[in-house]
Amino acid sequence: MQLTGRGHWGYPPDLCEARQLLRRATELGINHFDTADAYGPHVAEHLIHAALYPYSGDLVIATKGGMTRQGPNLWRPLGRPEYLRQSVELSLRRLELERIDLYYLHRIDPQIPIEDQVGELDTLRREGKIRHIGLSKVSIEQIETARRTTDIAAVQNRFNRVHDDREVLEHCAAIGIAFVPYAPLAAGALNGGRPGTSWSADRTLRWLLAQSPVVLPIPGTSSIAHLEQNSGAGSQRGRPGLGRVLK
Repeated sequence: MQLTGRGHWGYPPDLCEARQLLRRATELGINHFDTADAYGPHVAEHLIHAALYPYSGDLVIATKGGMTRQGPNLWRPLGRPEYLRQSVELSLRRLELERIDLYYLHRIDPQIPIEDQVGELDTLRREGKIRHIGLSKVSIEQIETARRTTDIAAVQNRFNRVHDDREVLEHCAAIGIAFVPYAPLAAGALNGGRPGTSWSADRTLRWLLAQSPVVLPIPGTSSIAHLEQNSGAGSQRGRPGLGRVLK
């Protein structure tokens, strides 16, 4: 998400640096990249392809659809089944994939029944275009409504020491699906971005990883230095990768 312009709109100031950051991540052993068609829009997916294609065999690319962009910092959910199908097809084309490992419904559109939204993603899964389906920014009730239609492999909600969505985390752990906390460093507030902050990135990420074996944080950055700092916290021996959590 950070590899875009201001307001998550347009291209980053330095395309070369963005591609170098992605390549450095793979050198550090990171093999789970989380993106969305709305980042840019489309910019982050294009960058992942430009930097990492052809992909290594253990690379897991997760992307999202169901959110439209009207300008910098402007977002609007759109969950019509035909739009979600188009979004999947275009992400496959931009990333040059035959199947997306993990595809999230970026936001649930309140104007469309949840069953219709995840039902279309399930159809795409059965067609072989999606391997696993995820949900983002959802409640326990929404998770269970979606699960009555199809299997849900991962939930991506905000979770950090400022915003603790513990009930959803515990629910995911109980039913055995991955919990992927976005903004794990509270948009920089827990990484030195706020005066007086005592929690370093390393301590914060280790705290998150200790919450549950199903927790897989996704700290974002546009800095190679921060990337290297963050990656150390994820190197705990015995931690399962996304592929193992997704079974």
